[in-house]
Amino acid sequence: MSKYRMVLVTASSKSEAEKIAIHLVKKALAACVNIVPKIRSVYGWEGKVEISNEVLLIIKSKKSLLKDLEKAVRKVHSYEVPEIVSIEIEEGSSDYLDWMESLLKKQSRKK
Repeated sequence: MSKYRMVLVTASSKSEAEKIAIHLVKKALAACVNIVPKIRSVYGWEGKVEISNEVLLIIKSKKSLLKDLEKAVRKVHSYEVPEIVSIEIEEGSSDYLDWMESLLKKQSRKK
């Protein structure tokens, strides 16, 4: 099992997505966050089917940081129930994973 994760989070706007991304990178909870604009989400909420324009964040992090990452997202997110879904990174470029590790080690030293 890999220690690296991609975490998917949706946000209401580009500015909210950037706020979340900057917060996570500054706290060394994410090595990188890709922001994918203009997604359309269809979901159930309070007994209704909702359709919303959203922005998708693809966050690169580590399994050991997920609880802290979730707390940090919830701190700055506008949604009552934000999407925070973790996907295991099974394989990747060793150079990229080493780069992630070097950034995310900063968070480990902060604890």
